[in-house]
Amino acid sequence: MGRNHGDVALGVKSEAMQTIICIKWGTRYGIDYLNRLASMIRRNTQRETRLICFTDDAKGVDPWVQIAPLPPINLPAREFTTPWRKLSLWQYPLHDLEGDVLFFDLDVVITGSIDGFFDFEPGRFCVAQNWTQPNERVGNTSIYRFPVGKMSHIFDTFNADPETILRRYRIEQQYISAESEDVVFFPPEWCLSFKHSLLPSWPLNFFIPPRLPPEAKVVAFHGKPDPDEARDGIWPVNAAWKRSYKYVLPTPWIAKHWR
Repeated sequence: MGRNHGDVALGVKSEAMQTIICIKWGTRYGIDYLNRLASMIRRNTQRETRLICFTDDAKGVDPWVQIAPLPPINLPAREFTTPWRKLSLWQYPLHDLEGDVLFFDLDVVITGSIDGFFDFEPGRFCVAQNWTQPNERVGNTSIYRFPVGKMSHIFDTFNADPETILRRYRIEQQYISAESEDVVFFPPEWCLSFKHSLLPSWPLNFFIPPRLPPEAKVVAFHGKPDPDEARDGIWPVNAAWKRSYKYVLPTPWIAKHWR
């Protein structure tokens, strides 16, 4: 269980405090995702830690979470609901942030201590290696830590000419990885993909539930299924033929950690 969180006044940051941020916009993820993230962070830190959420809707949020408005970004309307909006977090200044800041997507499940994410390679851009491109220099921005302001050109270049960047890169994490002068990957056993790291290969996924390695710290649920769906053994698909391989058994350890 984390310590001293209740002793920290909202809006106040001590020099030794760890800062975690997230961003929430639109309707893809409800406030329950944010509140679960806050609860998981508190249970898996042993140091003073704060969570700042940049959002346009904080109704019902856990009072421990510090709220900040969505940062501005020059984003074409067709991309408003896509992860490209996350690039707004690379601008400087940003809220009251300085130094190393850890980012989590709302749909991650924290399964172990996360204090080590702040100790690993301080001052550098650290990110989970993208599980679908293991031999390439591409990070998965479900989980990353960055030195605020050190690489603000990532935002500035995009903001000045978003259409050029959007034509060149399919998703924002490819752009960030390509434009980062200094990138290092977190230890692979810390950051896992539910689908690519833990789900048994077809056809074993019909008979064996996903298992959680003890060294795992964060599990990313990018795409589908969402954590609640995987917990209950549901993988929603539109095309009937995809049901022949998109299948997950109920996964009890998700309920243990995602709360």
